Amino acid sequence: MSAFTRLFDHSKNPEIIIVSGLPRSGTSLMMKMLEAGGMPPLTDGQRAADPDNPRGYYEFERVKLLPDGDHAWLDQARGKAIKIISSLLQYLPPGYHYRVIFMRRALAEVLASQRAMLARRGAANPEQDAEMERIFRTHLAATEAWLAARPHFQTLYVDYNQLLAEPDGLVAALVDFLPSTLDASRMKAVIDPALYRQRAHQV
Repeated sequence: MSAFTRLFDHSKNPEIIIVSGLPRSGTSLMMKMLEAGGMPPLTDGQRAADPDNPRGYYEFERVKLLPDGDHAWLDQARGKAIKIISSLLQYLPPGYHYRVIFMRRALAEVLASQRAMLARRGAANPEQDAEMERIFRTHLAATEAWLAARPHFQTLYVDYNQLLAEPDGLVAALVDFLPSTLDASRMKAVIDPALYRQRAHQV
């Protein structure tokens, strides 16, 4: 067995499952679905549920230290799901095999959801929507190209809007994509259309 094969021998080096995307793109929902399906999440419970995410944020604070070179915790993530915002993916080191579930959502909804969250917290929106949409589109294109160029990343893109409207096909794709055997029916049961509050036709 070569050194490369040993590095990615999944029986000894389980993959790290990453849920990523823009803020407010459905990453917390996906983490909840994976947990319901039987995949343990790596979280620290520091950020409590609130009106913006009533079922919890599923965050792990040390993720924010990736740009500072804090990678020691990655071994804890083997065989688990962890939420990492798209702008931090570039700081993940080689030497691990990552499967990324990348959430896509209509940008008008992402922007509207961010506005609502900032308003509830009494914070101002620092950018106009048109400028933020341009920034997001540029970032997403660069991130997708970056992921495609790295062999230690495998990526499945999941459309949040389609997931809520017609989940069967996307849940089946998730089950096929992930190395663990997950319960598709439990994953689908987590999807609650009542929490879909910023719809494209309303914003």
